[in-house]
Amino acid sequence: MAWGVCTVKSAAMPTSSPSPAPPSGGHLRTVGVFGLLRLLGKSDRTMAWLVNDSRNGEDLFLVMPRAQPQNAVQAEQWAQLARRASRLNHPHLAKVVEVGSHDRWPYVAYAATGFTPLSDVLGRAPPAPSEAAQWVVDALQGLAFAHEAGVTHGDIQPYQLLQAENGQVACMGFEVACLAQPGLGNEADLAAQRVAATDDVLAMGLVLHRALAGTFALDEPDIGKAAQRLPPKGRDLIRLPWGTAQLIPEPLRVIANRATDRQERQRYRVARTLSRALEGWLQAEAGGNGPLALLLDRMQSAGTLPGSPGAAARAARLALMERERTNELAEVVMQDIALSFELLRAVNSAQVRGSQLAGGGAVLTVRRAIALVGMEGVRRLALALRPWPGPMNEDGAAELERLIKAAKRAAQLAQNLRPPGYDAEVVALIALLQNLGRLVVQYHLPEEAQQIRRLMQPNSAAQGADREEPGMTQESAAYAVLGIDIEAVGLAVARQWGLDASVLPLVQRLPVATPVRQAETDDEILRAVASCANECIEALALPAANVMPALAKVAQRYGRSLNITLRDLQETLHLVPPAPAPTRPMPMGNEPRAGAAGSRGLA
Repeated sequence: MAWGVCTVKSAAMPTSSPSPAPPSGGHLRTVGVFGLLRLLGKSDRTMAWLVNDSRNGEDLFLVMPRAQPQNAVQAEQWAQLARRASRLNHPHLAKVVEVGSHDRWPYVAYAATGFTPLSDVLGRAPPAPSEAAQWVVDALQGLAFAHEAGVTHGDIQPYQLLQAENGQVACMGFEVACLAQPGLGNEADLAAQRVAATDDVLAMGLVLHRALAGTFALDEPDIGKAAQRLPPKGRDLIRLPWGTAQLIPEPLRVIANRATDRQERQRYRVARTLSRALEGWLQAEAGGNGPLALLLDRMQSAGTLPGSPGAAARAARLALMERERTNELAEVVMQDIALSFELLRAVNSAQVRGSQLAGGGAVLTVRRAIALVGMEGVRRLALALRPWPGPMNEDGAAELERLIKAAKRAAQLAQNLRPPGYDAEVVALIALLQNLGRLVVQYHLPEEAQQIRRLMQPNSAAQGADREEPGMTQESAAYAVLGIDIEAVGLAVARQWGLDASVLPLVQRLPVATPVRQAETDDEILRAVASCANECIEALALPAANVMPALAKVAQRYGRSLNITLRDLQETLHLVPPAPAPTRPMPMGNEPRAGAAGSRGLA
């Protein structure tokens, strides 16, 4: 076997601590033609050195396994894997200079000029959270490229990540740690490769933890050893501490903690998934749209939502209703959430508002929208809707249909819960708009929506846990997948439609973790009624044993603000027969309350 380079001095493999660079003209130790200048780092599986190539005087990084191949077959196999990895070409993969061996010690040499190991950078000063996140995104992009080419790393450590002079980060050391692998191409090997790729992603999560926390997780500098101490192999818990040198924004904290979650099913499994979450947060943090840009771009081609099933029949019916009253036309339009939203978008655009509304405020009723665009405009919008189910597959369409039904039920409940004098259609549309972000994410990003739902599900004892562990909140799950909250998606879409700034808060549900204060303004009442209705519908979707406790929490949250009781909610939801003497009226009239709907021009 003749694939190594010639030896020059030492035959012993050095394992000592870092030493200062020797005087020019000589090296304390050598590996073949390489003079060892400094140990960059070592783990149980690999070590990395800064070396000088005596053939040309060039400084290189040398990455080596900590164990020798046991025989010639294993050595050749290692060489094949390392050479395959060296052929990968990506901006975030370090450039391989040489693959070789010395006295049966294999190594891979990388260009060192202009690069600094991330372990050195982290040792100087704690980076800003956004800077640390960007480093990990860079590394993840290279890692994802390698994984998709069938190459895994096996021992990601801070000293294996190199920062260039322009601040970008690249990975080195692919396949160096992989001394024993079965033959390639069969199902067992593919399964092993998937496990190895998942381990790489977990290791990147621990690198992110190190960069944000300022210390290694579990005080263990070997990332691989720390990963072994997490379930299911260990029992330790790794979460970001609160007292860090740099304040860590909550979305980034959620992403980092998910990457090292004690529940294996909650962690990121694919490098691109973790990368997308971090990129979404980075872009939102920088004032950009992040994943919202992708959503808004897809909305240009596929619409906000597809027309609901039966939309064509409704469009034909509208064509025969030329002389019907606006209220009756609005009832038909409201059956299709996509058409209702398209009307709101059309009449709230800057052009229409400037030419027709003359500063009259946002339009939040279908009745007024119909009056502004006319029957021809309604028909045109109805025919322009993407037919159901748009680009979605069967599973995605079924989930979107479920969400639409839940949103409609929340709209009806909001009408029944509204205080006397408030416009029923306004309340219903606000309840629908509070579901805008959820609906849009499900339609345009169904895979991400499925991830969010999975993260929200509890881990039951039947799934292998000692006890049931709760899933994430929707806010945390959205942060972990998209890098932004679902409410931010709905807000961004509403803002793009041109909704008045004073109306935008109504599109957001009241935060579940925050107590509901006494509503004093009409806007606060409208937002609270819609939020209460949506929380009730979500409570009904829980397992039967959890429904009543969840409804009791809703009644407690909104009881003072909306003057409702648990009994009121039960009666309105038809969970109990109505009491002989209702404690509060539930008017169903459409008269707008003066100073509320009227002042916004909502009637």
